[in-house]
Amino acid sequence: QVQLVESGGGLVQAGGSLKLSCAASGTFVSIDDMGWYRQAPGKQRAFVASITSSHGTKYADSVKGRFTISRDNAKNTVILQMGSLRPEDTAVYYCHADFERRIREFFTEDESWGQGTQVTVSS
Repeated sequence: QVQLVESGGGLVQAGGSLKLSCAASGTFVSIDDMGWYRQAPGKQRAFVASITSSHGTKYADSVKGRFTISRDNAKNTVILQMGSLRPEDTAVYYCHADFERRIREFFTEDESWGQGTQVTVSS
């Protein structure tokens, strides 16, 4: 099993910055894509950003130019640097990872979600 633990959430004023971190631990062969999703009150969970093992990135249109995703493969950690924050960025942010596990001589693919970290942006 793989556990994802997020950190770095908090309260920040509009225009400010926050850095979210997510560390993966447990038993796995490798981690492929990692990403961040968010869920605001009354809304569905939405994609924010993702990064492949080779550092290719994708961003939701709403955060392009403001957020930067990065990863440290050696540390199995993904980072979301958030800048120019807006009140509409307020949400619980969840870390996600796709990974491979080995069971005996077989390899399987699975996914894992973190428990989430609250980000609140005030006006």
